[in-house]
This record gives sequence, structure tokens and C-alpha cells, in this order.
Amino acid sequence: MNTNIKNIIFDLGNVLVGLDWQRCIDAFSTIGIEKVAQLIKEGTTKELFFDTEVGNINSSEFYDRVRKIGDVSTADEQILWAWNQLLTDIPDIKKQRLIALNQRYNVFLLSNTNEMHWQKCAIDLFPYKADQSDVNEKGARGKVYTAEEYFQKIYLSYEMHLIKPSLEIFQTVLQTSHLCPEETFFIDDAKANCAAAASLGIQTYCNEHPNDWLSLDL
Repeated sequence: MNTNIKNIIFDLGNVLVGLDWQRCIDAFSTIGIEKVAQLIKEGTTKELFFDTEVGNINSSEFYDRVRKIGDVSTADEQILWAWNQLLTDIPDIKKQRLIALNQRYNVFLLSNTNEMHWQKCAIDLFPYKADQSDVNEKGARGKVYTAEEYFQKIYLSYEMHLIKPSLEIFQTVLQTSHLCPEETFFIDDAKANCAAAASLGIQTYCNEHPNDWLSLDL
């Protein structure tokens, strides 16, 4: 990583929040929607998930599609619960690191995600109460951080109607936040996403395991 970095862009899944596909599969089985569980297991859910991530359908339409696929009348709340079982947690050490990085860099989030998963992250997983051990601005002990306070701006695919690894989504982030590519560092778990960012001059790090980026000298 070059020393001229001023901006860091984080991916969400498998970088900040943990993902557990087996737990999600088991959850859909638990609520009796075996067809969806099997689709997830086979990795053949692209159309269903793509439409939620790019904002082509809203949450209600997603629930309807799941019911149609499974030929069930399962309540929205149960489907939401099963779908959100994909998300595990955001460890406190990562929240602490984001807080510290904000003292030195402009920090952003860029995620392929959907409204349901984002609300779960924002409401349940990102909040953090700072303590005296945090590397933080003076007087921040006891402050409760929300998702918006870790990042200068949050870019979500379903709101942008764009999705990684398209070049357009990266160009939009650079232009909207007035970032110089050569001064920007992007952390993502997908090689294709990193390759797309790198083609625009952004420095990248492919995060193969969820905690790998914590060892970077940032």
C-alpha cells in the first residue's frame, strides 16, 4: 500500500460482517421453504438475489418471490428472519478499527447488498458503545456509534441501482465523493471487484478471510 492513501473504501460482507450460508440454508429449511434452501445450497439464486441487490425489487416483492418459489404462504417476518440468518456479526475489534481509521483517512462503505440485510446490519450489528480502550477522539468514551458514523458516506447497491464489479459503480463513488483513484484504497473479498477497481487506478486488497485486513499496516 502506497503512503499517499487518503481514502479507504470497505466492502461489507466477509470484510466487516461475517456470512454463514449454511446457517441461512438451515433457517429456510426450519421455516419449511426447502426449495429456497436448496437453491441457496446449489448457488443458483442469482436472479432472486441480484434483483434485491440492484434494487429491481423491494422487500415485499422479495418475500412474494420466495413464497412463489417455495409454494408456501409463510409470513414476511419468518422469511426475513431466515434470510437474515446469513449475517453473523461485526466483531468489536473491527468497529474499533474503523473508529481509529477515521482519524487518518476518509472512510467509505461500498456494498452489494439489499434493504433487508442492510437494515439488519445498521440496526443490530453496527452499533457500538466506545470505552476507554478505544483509539478515539477525546471525550468519546461512552459514545454509541451508529453505522453512519463509521463512514463519510455509505454506498449501497440497491440504492444506487448499480452493482460491483461494474466500472460504473466505482466511477460513481469516485465522482460523487471527489476521490482521486491513486489516493484510494479498496478492500473487498471478491477478486473480480478488486480487479474492476484496480483498472480505474484504485489500490486494492483482496480480503480472502474475514479478518485478514486487520493485519494491514493502515
